[in-house]
Amino acid sequence: MYEKLRRLPPVGMRIIKSAVGVMLGFVTYFLRGCQGAPFYTALSVLWCMRPYDADSKNMAIQRTIGTFLGGLYGLIVILIDLHSPLNGHEFARFMVVGLCIIPIIYTTVLLGRRNASYFACVVFLSITVMHITDPNPYLFVLNRVLDTLIGIAISMVVNRARLPHRTRRDILFVSGMNHTLTECETLNNYSKVELNRMLDDGMNFTVSTIRTPASLVEDLRDIRLRLPVIAMDGAVLYDIKENRYLNTAALPAEDTHALCTLLEQQGMDVFVNVIEDNRWMIYYDMLCNEAERSIYAKLRRSPYRNYMHRRPPEGTRAVYLMVIEHRDRVQKVYDLLERTGWTTRCRVVSYDSDDYPDYRYIKIYHPQATRENMAACLAQRIGMTNVVRIGSVPGHCDVLVPHAGNAAVKKLRQLYEPYLWEKDMVPQRCTAGEMASDA
Repeated sequence: MYEKLRRLPPVGMRIIKSAVGVMLGFVTYFLRGCQGAPFYTALSVLWCMRPYDADSKNMAIQRTIGTFLGGLYGLIVILIDLHSPLNGHEFARFMVVGLCIIPIIYTTVLLGRRNASYFACVVFLSITVMHITDPNPYLFVLNRVLDTLIGIAISMVVNRARLPHRTRRDILFVSGMNHTLTECETLNNYSKVELNRMLDDGMNFTVSTIRTPASLVEDLRDIRLRLPVIAMDGAVLYDIKENRYLNTAALPAEDTHALCTLLEQQGMDVFVNVIEDNRWMIYYDMLCNEAERSIYAKLRRSPYRNYMHRRPPEGTRAVYLMVIEHRDRVQKVYDLLERTGWTTRCRVVSYDSDDYPDYRYIKIYHPQATRENMAACLAQRIGMTNVVRIGSVPGHCDVLVPHAGNAAVKKLRQLYEPYLWEKDMVPQRCTAGEMASDA
């Protein structure tokens, strides 16, 4: 039961601010001596209350233009109705109202504000259909425009209102991906909105993951990352926007050749991952087990991967070697690598597969290919000295997040923008240079 409740989305600030904005609209109505229609004020508040300030501003502009256009054309129709033979002929009046939709929408086209056409038509119809027979329709036009503008103003103020806080733009925040930011490889809406808001505010943030850049591109498409990501468990620094590998930590050519030979002698198929001319090449020989065939079938069509059915050329430097086999066979190979000294000469990682039961991975990296080293490299590139890592594995991060989902973003918000009366929650952390020397 607790687990189900924990997975429920939180009541976000947009929900709370929407309610506050509507209540302020009603308060304004009473302060005006109950003049106008608070219904239209509330509608404007809700329509302009958006997750991002830029979207709210855009909606406010559209609503304002639409309100003035609709009010203007509504006033014209009122004058025509009062001073023409059509006065009192309801059918004829409605035909005129219908025809006026054409110039209203066309005007928004001429102004380059096509998105305002809906609002202009709504305001126009509310005047000419519902209130043209009022004792004083001119007063309604005035109040209709004023009510909408009040709602827009309230929405803009409330949406931008923040409690006083500090911002830590002097820190590079590096978060894990799976089991930290995400539970099922995708970010929920709350995390997306909060992350983008802080990124728009200038937060220095990136992700660090064992996953490949190709698998990250889709999951991070809605996140406004400015900085490169740390991928392949620290073997590469990749710029998603530019589709470019900025830094790699590759195995020496002689180690790549020796390890491939040793693994093949043990009957292992090796995926040799190489970055060549800013392209990701994956060399392989045979696909002998079910897991290898499945991985190849799923990933070979990716535009970011290039599978090459041949041995790597002489002098190739792999960013990492990958083997996937049954657990007992992998354990024997790992023991052999340990006996022959490769586990001290390289960084060798072995773990069970989540997708293929009874299978286990071995991945072999350059000893300096670590997430800590690549984070230090990124920090130096952007001129930062302080780095804070957020993760879910004890001992491998500065800030531990026990649960994936919203917890990581909530913790990140506390670290990046603490309230003025709160103590600084950023842990004491070694500098980027110390990270590189210690890793």
